Amino acid sequence: MEEQLRQQQLRVLLNASSRPFPSSSSSIWPSNSSASEPVTAAAGGGEAAGGGGGAVSPWDIALCATGTAVACENALVLAVLFYTPSLRAPMFLLIGSLALADLLAGLGLVVNFTVQYLLQPPNAAVALSAAGLLLTAFSASVCSLLAITIDRYLSLYNALTYHTERTLTFTCAMLLLMWLLCLGVGLLPLLGWNCLRDQATCSVLRPVTKDNAAVLAVTFLLLFALMLQLYLQICRIAFRHAQQIAVQHQFIATAQATSTRKGLSTLSFILGTFALCWIPFAIYSLVADSSYPAVYTYSLALPATCNSLINPVIYAFRNPDIQKSLWLACCGCIPSTFSSRPRTSSDV
Repeated sequence: MEEQLRQQQLRVLLNASSRPFPSSSSSIWPSNSSASEPVTAAAGGGEAAGGGGGAVSPWDIALCATGTAVACENALVLAVLFYTPSLRAPMFLLIGSLALADLLAGLGLVVNFTVQYLLQPPNAAVALSAAGLLLTAFSASVCSLLAITIDRYLSLYNALTYHTERTLTFTCAMLLLMWLLCLGVGLLPLLGWNCLRDQATCSVLRPVTKDNAAVLAVTFLLLFALMLQLYLQICRIAFRHAQQIAVQHQFIATAQATSTRKGLSTLSFILGTFALCWIPFAIYSLVADSSYPAVYTYSLALPATCNSLINPVIYAFRNPDIQKSLWLACCGCIPSTFSSRPRTSSDV
């Protein structure tokens, strides 16, 4: 009889030891069946079982590859600005701020991929830090674009006093304040502004809550409206200058009109690219929540991240001074066809 009781107790212990441990309800890492749910704040990256056998989402691979390309491209811009002493004007500080923000955004996408699939065991604090890095980087990128737009407007509106008012010290101070503000936005998830304890409040930008995502989306749309208004003012000032030049020098009116049309085309390209990359994602973040299919988040987040891939082409590589430095660094010479026309921050 005692032998039968011992065997029964042994079977109970063996059965209990073979059962899986329950997962923590506070973990941001779901089971493999939910590996396509959104996780990251600014990139809308896919949530997956952390590296332990969960299938890697092709969308996450695309975001990681995009982040790598973004980081490399903007690192090149920063290297050129850092190692070229002549590129120290306020305009280049703004371009450098944009390149630094986009570099951090690219690194954030790579870090986010690493946290999702390679970090063992999963850690909520690390995941929140990765989300905060993305929030900080993309916020700084958008704010740097706004700063560049304001700088171009002031260079035309206050052309006579621009160079005396926009000193290096003033520009550095404004950029420092901007980065501190963006850092504060990035710290919000770590300071408790997240949905880890109440999954029903999650937005498509997990771990950001629906209310916080709505605030970020509305703020972005307001910043875009401000940029649009400033570029419209730039167009008006450019047209007025073109008319004045045409009246004074009628023999170059045709050339001036061609230059004006080219400037308008460039402005349209800048605003169109920015709007196509970011506005669909911002509107979707405003109206959607975590119950929406993850593929929608991915398909809108990927173009938004690609904006950081396009920014160096628009704002850095088109600049003749940066082009000259790149030619000297890569080839040790400057092509004979290279234009030496001086360029100001009002050029677009």
